[in-house]
Amino acid sequence: MKNVIREKIFSLADNKYKEFHSGLCPNTDNIIGVRVPILRNYAKELVKDGFEKNFHNIQDEYYEEIMLKGMMIGIKKMDINEKLAYIEKFVPLIDNWAICDVFVAGLKIKEKDKFYNFIQKYLSNKNTEFEIRFGLVCLLDYFIDKEHLNKIFAITDKINRDEYYVEMAIAWLISICYIKYPKETEKYLKNNKLSDFAHNKSIQKIIESTRVSQEEKDKLRKLKRK
Repeated sequence: MKNVIREKIFSLADNKYKEFHSGLCPNTDNIIGVRVPILRNYAKELVKDGFEKNFHNIQDEYYEEIMLKGMMIGIKKMDINEKLAYIEKFVPLIDNWAICDVFVAGLKIKEKDKFYNFIQKYLSNKNTEFEIRFGLVCLLDYFIDKEHLNKIFAITDKINRDEYYVEMAIAWLISICYIKYPKETEKYLKNNKLSDFAHNKSIQKIIESTRVSQEEKDKLRKLKRK
């Protein structure tokens, strides 16, 4: 049977972008090479044409097919319970940082209390690397506020995993916490249970920010572990 959607994805490919993006996603050998804005526009077309029929006709063999499904879930207007059901089925398909982060950013969830409760099951050591990253990036995109700040610190203290994409998500999360709540996050950096790698990467990412003063950066460097 002719796979119209897959043929369309291949027609949108850019070989130079494929080579570039493949270098950013190690251990990912199924990239066709479609730029994210172009793929998102195609996702919008598919949702407009008929979400159900198109979503279920997309296979999971190629990176862009999985990315396309995630984008469609975010674009489609639906009841929060229906959306969470689609998210739950999609999360096991996530096998790299790019699909994870683009998917989460596109969800635009407004029912924050229900979403916060939903993602808790992904924020424990029993989950896979990218399930945990999904939960952490959700915290980053939707829950860095006064209400959730200390809860975030409690969660990151409990995650005891040494996978690169988990620890980098923690570092990214803590760095944005610092930018928004510097005093509270500095206090956390002085007393936390993060691995040395995640702790030092958090400080490094804060120092790299243009939104942090030189005085703050000098002070934070002293908190690095040796």
